Amino acid sequence: MTDSPIVGRNMGNMGKGRPKGSRNRTTAILKDAILKAAENAGKGDMVAYLTQQAINNPGPFMSLLGKVLPMQIAGDPNAPLNVITRIELVAPSGNSET
Repeated sequence: MTDSPIVGRNMGNMGKGRPKGSRNRTTAILKDAILKAAENAGKGDMVAYLTQQAINNPGPFMSLLGKVLPMQIAGDPNAPLNVITRIELVAPSGNSET
C-alpha cells in the first residue's frame, strides 16, 4: 500500500511565489506614481495638495481617508479597556424620588 498517491497539499510548490503580505510589484509602482503626481500637483508639497483637495472635494477626500486609515485599532493587551454600564432609574414624571 506504499504505492498509493499521497492525498493532500502539493508540497512541490511550497515556498514559491510572493511572500504573504508583500505587495504586488505593479501595485507598488502605481502607488509611487500616484504619490509623485500628488507631490507635483502641490508644487513639491503633497500636504498642501491634499489640503486643497480636502477643501475643494470633501466627498472623494473622505473616501480616500477612510481607505488609508487603519482597519482596526489594536489595544494594549496589558491594559485592556474596561466597559462600565450604568443604569439610572427615574420616576415616570422625570423627578427622582429620594
